[in-house]
Amino acid sequence: MSNSLIQKYNVAGPRYTSYPTVPYWNPDSYSYTGWIESVKKAFDESNTSEGISLYIHLPFCESMCTFCGCHKRITKRHDVEHPYIEALLKEWKLYAQLLGAKPRIKEIHLGGGTPTFFSPENLTRLINGLFEDAELCETYEFSFEGHPNNTTREHLQALYNVGFRRVSYGVQDYSKKVQIAINRIQPYEHVQQATEMAREIGYTSVGHDLVFGLPFQTLEDVMETIGSTQKLMPDRIAFYSYAHVPWIKGNGQRGFKESDLPSGEAKRALYEQGKKKLAEMGYIEIGMDHFALPSDNLYEAMKQERMHRNFMGYTASKTQLMIGLGVSSISDSWYGFAQNEKSIENYYQLLENDTIPVYRGHLLSKEDLVVRKHILNLMCNFKTSWDESKMYFDDIPEVLIKLTEMEQDGLLQISSNGMVVTEEGKPFVRNVCMAFDLHLQRKMPETKLFSMTI
Repeated sequence: MSNSLIQKYNVAGPRYTSYPTVPYWNPDSYSYTGWIESVKKAFDESNTSEGISLYIHLPFCESMCTFCGCHKRITKRHDVEHPYIEALLKEWKLYAQLLGAKPRIKEIHLGGGTPTFFSPENLTRLINGLFEDAELCETYEFSFEGHPNNTTREHLQALYNVGFRRVSYGVQDYSKKVQIAINRIQPYEHVQQATEMAREIGYTSVGHDLVFGLPFQTLEDVMETIGSTQKLMPDRIAFYSYAHVPWIKGNGQRGFKESDLPSGEAKRALYEQGKKKLAEMGYIEIGMDHFALPSDNLYEAMKQERMHRNFMGYTASKTQLMIGLGVSSISDSWYGFAQNEKSIENYYQLLENDTIPVYRGHLLSKEDLVVRKHILNLMCNFKTSWDESKMYFDDIPEVLIKLTEMEQDGLLQISSNGMVVTEEGKPFVRNVCMAFDLHLQRKMPETKLFSMTI
């Protein structure tokens, strides 16, 4: 990859877990009743054929990791568990009551925060409580994010007993200097133990999350981390760029200086060398920043072009309706998005008033739906298509100008009925999606909103 391309395309840009991206949600398009109607519509269209997904946000952590941009609350008090589980089940009951038929759950993902902050007993009570108002799809996938330091055999066994077969452990980097900078101290032995316990119990997919571009991180650090990872050969690896967004209020990314971070060129070298090593180890690149062994179902989903991307990341199958439970969770009906209250106190208050605790959202226009499909195709399959007789963006020359320039730079190939991202262009897929992003084109941000694409 040439340095000139890195310099040209290393700009701030979205990661496209949604379109429109959250900063461009239009409050004028959104209403509470409009959101509820979109949920009912998506449910009626898809519950019988494909089921629904649940994302559940468990926000508590015992300590602050300074690389993390997720919504969390730091506490060592575990008496917060019970009321929060009760609130989640109340929120789910409110959704279940308005759907008009029994939901068929296909996917559940527990994110955070630290899901394993919660006791095995409370996690079991949560999952069993969900199915008092739902039934299970014939094929399903339940997954959770585990912290290697506190994911116990009891956690793994309890979640396995209620259907979980996939766990993803946050590893980040094994360098002690890097770990101190991001306040995430966890030795290799903890990751090894957590990985081996999951496999002994019967988990079919164990993933490791590795991050490049962290403070003080060197190429030697990344290669040593991947070398240690090779000893365990997780089924999936997320090898993604650290998103430095300290301007987001309360995200805690202030334990180091910006000058402590690798430069754009150095950061891309970390990725390129790491990616090369992962390929030598037998991992296949899946979508953006994800790698899987050929035996993992995400690889099969990619081959069959049925992979999906949403606020849970990449999934091996899609559901039209994804309901987010818990503070800050985002729900997706395909026709609209809605985000829950970020304050736990406000979240609890709305539930006490028997109100689904969403506070903002966006209902998609016809144009949004078309653009969303193109961006989803690019993020999952590195290609998209359109009708030969008329490209949707014919009347928006800025899009074609940007795509043509990227084609000249070797990032993609355009035909009469579609386009394909080249191998050289895959690291720049976020930039390619930005060319389609009409909200971004029409109103470039005046302040920092997104992390750098490289």
